[in-house]
Amino acid sequence: MIQNITIGDLTIDCTNANRTREFYAKLTGWEKIIAFDCLALKAYNGMILLFAEPDDIPYVPPVWPEEPGKQQKQMHFNFQVDDLPSAVEEAIRLGASKSAVQFGDAHYVTMLDPEGHPFCLCRK
Repeated sequence: MIQNITIGDLTIDCTNANRTREFYAKLTGWEKIIAFDCLALKAYNGMILLFAEPDDIPYVPPVWPEEPGKQQKQMHFNFQVDDLPSAVEEAIRLGASKSAVQFGDAHYVTMLDPEGHPFCLCRK
């Protein structure tokens, strides 16, 4: 075990870093910054989300749920919310879509961000 290890930042690959950062900024209210020459967000706890556009190969969005031979998800956020139905409506208004396949019953809803990354809105 490495002593005193924490997550300093997380990089999200996408085709349009500005659009993806704007979506998550509006969804979370986190501060828009530039970090390591990348568009980024700073969470309330200090964690940094970096948004990166691949230089050498095109971004391929993941398939949800996973399918053999298809691009698998690269990350998955679980956002805790007070009012799940309202959070789902707001995420859709901001550009997300609700996944056609759901596994969370009344506890969480799987959404897809504008780049196709899955994330969940979860009841607190």
